[in-house]
Amino acid sequence: MTTPAPQAAPTEQLSLTQQFRKFLMETNAVALAVAVVLGTAASKLVSAIVDGIIMPLISLALPAGDWRSWKIVLEAGRPGPDGAVTGEKAIMAGQVLAATLDFVIVAAVVFFIAVKLLKLEMKK
Repeated sequence: MTTPAPQAAPTEQLSLTQQFRKFLMETNAVALAVAVVLGTAASKLVSAIVDGIIMPLISLALPAGDWRSWKIVLEAGRPGPDGAVTGEKAIMAGQVLAATLDFVIVAAVVFFIAVKLLKLEMKK
């Protein structure tokens, strides 16, 4: 003798639009979307500050000048018919350092904002 499977409790039937609205409100998806947009804008601003102010100051301190183009050549390329070097294999260390500096600055800004927001939240 088999026992019947338990029946699910009757639930309110929501339309797809109502389900989507409920999802947005209960999961803070709208707040997350706003945070992503603001984060992208802040990242562009910080990158502009880094490119326009900080990097020129760093390039003054370095003897090579344009340090973003610094690379470690693993295999030398050959000059092509137009004089451009092709086939060079290199580690682009300057680009990695620049991206690292961008990341550190963005992370610091996010950290300081988060600390301020947490202090405000703890005061409440």
